[in-house]
Amino acid sequence: MTDTPQSLKVALLGAGNVGSQVARILTEDAAMLEARIGARLELVGVFVRNPDAPRDYQLPRELYTADAAQLVDRADIVIELLGGIEPAKTLIERAIANGSAVVTGNKALLAQSGSELFRAAADAGTQLSFEASVGGAIPILRPLRDSLSGDRVTRVMGIANGTTNYILDQMDTTGAAFADALAEAQRLGYAEADPTADVEGHDAAAKAAILANLAFHAPFSLDQVHCEGITSITAADNEAAAEAGHVIKLLAIAERIRTEDGTDGAVLRVHPTLLPREHPLAAVHGAYNAVFVEAENAGHLMFYGPGAGGAPTASAVMGDTVSIARRLVRGGAGRTHTPKAVLPALEVGEATTSYMIVLRVADQPGVLAAIATVVAEHGVSIEAMRQVPLAEDDAVYDAHEGTGVPASHEPAESLLRIITHRARERALASTVTAIKELDVVTDVVSVLRVEGN
Repeated sequence: MTDTPQSLKVALLGAGNVGSQVARILTEDAAMLEARIGARLELVGVFVRNPDAPRDYQLPRELYTADAAQLVDRADIVIELLGGIEPAKTLIERAIANGSAVVTGNKALLAQSGSELFRAAADAGTQLSFEASVGGAIPILRPLRDSLSGDRVTRVMGIANGTTNYILDQMDTTGAAFADALAEAQRLGYAEADPTADVEGHDAAAKAAILANLAFHAPFSLDQVHCEGITSITAADNEAAAEAGHVIKLLAIAERIRTEDGTDGAVLRVHPTLLPREHPLAAVHGAYNAVFVEAENAGHLMFYGPGAGGAPTASAVMGDTVSIARRLVRGGAGRTHTPKAVLPALEVGEATTSYMIVLRVADQPGVLAAIATVVAEHGVSIEAMRQVPLAEDDAVYDAHEGTGVPASHEPAESLLRIITHRARERALASTVTAIKELDVVTDVVSVLRVEGN
């Protein structure tokens, strides 16, 4: 019979926003954690680049070290909160080789090298847990892996980035311009000084790969996610969405697809999306996250909560840590995640969606008929259409800014908003290309996908 350990040694890699909160919980809630686990969690050290720098939660100086390797070698559980690929990957591999369990919130690393690390952990008989990598405090990964393992998940659709949700929410509710909403997000600490990973969709794309991995029990990586950001979203886009009864959200979508030739696969995509105001995800405001899951037997499920921040994300980290610690106390093999299914990643053209297309068109007879003919020729049908005459001043400003051309010399134009029925993405994209070539179409102002109808 194995003796129950009196304590488990924990190494913490990183003392930033989340790492500081994990250190606080390990220290201030030590008695509670020991009662729940049956052994004490002993924080043996924190790897940081500068041990003397001030921190949000200050531990005794002797706990900070710049020697990550020796710290990892002393631990039963390694908590990696460095972010990025290196040195995080090398340190996780070292911990696994030592037989130590690992907790990480590193979405970028998992999206790039998750399958490799999962195999290494399985071969070593240890555990790699990563609840904090998606959705902050939202418990979404464990339900996908465990609670829905006896079901067939068909689709996961979520607001997976709090920064972009805050920006789009401000643009929708206050009429703020993109640049102003981004500046406010940075002031509040929701956005980094360099917000590229958020606003270009890369952060959400990494999370989409992780969600698909668990939902479909198959390996997916970041380079298999079609990704578009929100930097091109304008006030006019929000106005058109509102008039149609929709709101714009940046969604991460992973869905099972059967192609026209009968091939099963999955399409992973991140892009700005119109949602009807009555859809549950449309009501997610501020920097919150939510994930909407569709399964054959469970039906529709939604998981909602803070998607970022030190304390919420630390909650997810500590959930994994306590789960691992309980297993170590009771004995038994590590809980491994090794995707077994074969489900190829398909091109985004295989997805089924709807488009909202906003066109600038000549205000003359026959325009609607010409456009409807092109749409029908591509196997697409129109769900709704609305035509709004352009003000003369708008027409002059856009067409001849600074030329002094009088309004009376401008041909009359209208804005035409079309919402299609659902169709294959490739058919919708080719429809837009053909519409651009019509003589009666001056410009394709915007094209946005529509979900949730």
